[in-house]
Amino acid sequence: MTVTVLAENTVAEGGAGLRPEHGLSLHIGLGHASILYDAGASGLFADNAARMGIDLAAVGLAAVSHGHYDHGGGLMRFLELNQQAVVHMHRRAADPHYVKVLFRKRNASIPPEVFRRHPDRIRFIDGFTEAGRDMFLLTDIGQGYPWVKFNRTLLMGQAGGAVPDTLQHEIVMVVREADGLVVFTGCGHNGVLNMVDAVRARFPDTPIKAVLGGFHLVGIPGMNVLAEDEASVRQIGRMLLDRGIGRTYTGHCTGARAFRALKAVMGSAVDCLATGSRIEI
Repeated sequence: MTVTVLAENTVAEGGAGLRPEHGLSLHIGLGHASILYDAGASGLFADNAARMGIDLAAVGLAAVSHGHYDHGGGLMRFLELNQQAVVHMHRRAADPHYVKVLFRKRNASIPPEVFRRHPDRIRFIDGFTEAGRDMFLLTDIGQGYPWVKFNRTLLMGQAGGAVPDTLQHEIVMVVREADGLVVFTGCGHNGVLNMVDAVRARFPDTPIKAVLGGFHLVGIPGMNVLAEDEASVRQIGRMLLDRGIGRTYTGHCTGARAFRALKAVMGSAVDCLATGSRIEI
């Protein structure tokens, strides 16, 4: 499996000509399939893909981790470039979503024209789904560990107005290979430990060889401010190691300070995601 980071908040060393953004988009190349996981905040992921020689028109399957613009904002661009792939997401991902920033409510939704213009290309799910060969989507994420504190700023739209977000729209993607599972967390609003434990419960006899995605440990998007204390972040790192995860790759909403705290505990078992990174798993 080769995972290429098409969009992330930073650019990898040697990534000349590539541009970052506050968002996440990953291309997953398998021997039998090509997968897009998340589409960043805009069409920038597609520009970066072209520069790296990745043909998005050849992607056979796509998934969006949750209903926020920084993971689904580029869907219109993808659906224009690709005429075949079905995009999988939780049915609540199409609902309005908001984030409170400095006492103001800001729209964080996936652009609604995606659903108006391409209803036949979206597959909504609300339960465990085998979306493709050895590719699974989990919707049932427990709360054995607390949610990340940033979630207190998140709202979702309902008939009576905006209410605290239940994060029901967030899913976990799992790709199974012969030597183990690779887990994709998106933003990890439900907590990376809860996500990993949901995967272990579903596949109890299969090792997890890698976890990739954001863990949302920042307090303010785009700023290097921790939402959690460093001791809690280090504890997350220890517990990932205790679960026998082979490698962890994280970025986007994890934040630089949280990454340093994880690195202090996990050492070579953790690496950062950055636009242009190519990861062989």
